[in-house]
Amino acid sequence: MDNPYKHQPSKAFWRSAVAEYSPIEMDGVYEPRFEITPEMAISAAGSCFAQHIARQFRQRGYNFQDFEPAPRMIDAETADEFGYTQYSARYGNIYSVRQLVQLFERAEGRFEPEDHVWETGGRFYDPFRPSVQPGGFATEAECLVERRFHLEQVAKMLKKTDLFVFTFGLTEAWENLNDHAVLPTCPGADVGTFDPELYGFKNFRFAEILEDAETFILYARERNPEMKFLFTVSPVPLTATATDQHVLPATVYSKSVLRAVCGELTMKYDFVDYYPSYELVASHPMRGLFYRPNMRQVALEGVARVMDVFFGAHAAGAAVQCGDNAAVSSDAADAKRIADVACDEEILEMFGS
Repeated sequence: MDNPYKHQPSKAFWRSAVAEYSPIEMDGVYEPRFEITPEMAISAAGSCFAQHIARQFRQRGYNFQDFEPAPRMIDAETADEFGYTQYSARYGNIYSVRQLVQLFERAEGRFEPEDHVWETGGRFYDPFRPSVQPGGFATEAECLVERRFHLEQVAKMLKKTDLFVFTFGLTEAWENLNDHAVLPTCPGADVGTFDPELYGFKNFRFAEILEDAETFILYARERNPEMKFLFTVSPVPLTATATDQHVLPATVYSKSVLRAVCGELTMKYDFVDYYPSYELVASHPMRGLFYRPNMRQVALEGVARVMDVFFGAHAAGAAVQCGDNAAVSSDAADAKRIADVACDEEILEMFGS
């Protein structure tokens, strides 16, 4: 008897598409919805895993936008340490879409958060990117001048972007209870001071994240009607959860909700594509091969595999293989620098001992 499954390709069946292959042999996992060409102006933001994607666009010759390039007098390691070259501007990690939306609202002067500057140990920090200036600023005025310049650069971004790449990282966040400004870290975990009357925990739900994502898409396409979007979900688990759950189900909840939002957006908009970086690292057929021993950080080989599958699916990126770029540098120190990414939430690890 005839039925729809008789006409499905082999990639649609678990045995022929997954079970019969090792994780490094699996093919056809990603088929691009639209072509990404080297001429497209590409901007990126997101959680820490997104830093790998930004680096690879640069290294493979794409037109990756950098609105806050590092000063010429500093080396690559120092540039990384101070938040340069990680993304398309020096905003550090953006873990939630609400944080992303508010970034552009601040850049256009439509939102002025109550949290202005945090002082810790006589040094001054930007609450919305506390890690981009290690050790903080010497004065409050210095912090404010640098932030003003940063937001001016962010304000230029969307008008000059053809493809916006965003990696969804977490559902958990901390916000100011007065104005609901979302912060990248919990105040007091590293810098700032935690006040339970001022700051509250927020675990975003599916409907909230979807609404924020659609708000951002509409906002971006008002500035560039032809803009396309590439979304991914970070395969990096939570360092710690502020819920009353075990960190494992808390992580699964977070990633499941984010993946569901990406699926909804992809089904609804033909200018949105989803790349399964999460599935290529974290799904059970991968057997944890691509994680470091702590089962959280993605190993260098995992990064190379994820990037090669993505760029191999795009004709323009296929010409540069992973052995030809810095993702697998033969220099041990350089390879470690590229494999490591700046994650604000890793500071939470110290509270679990």
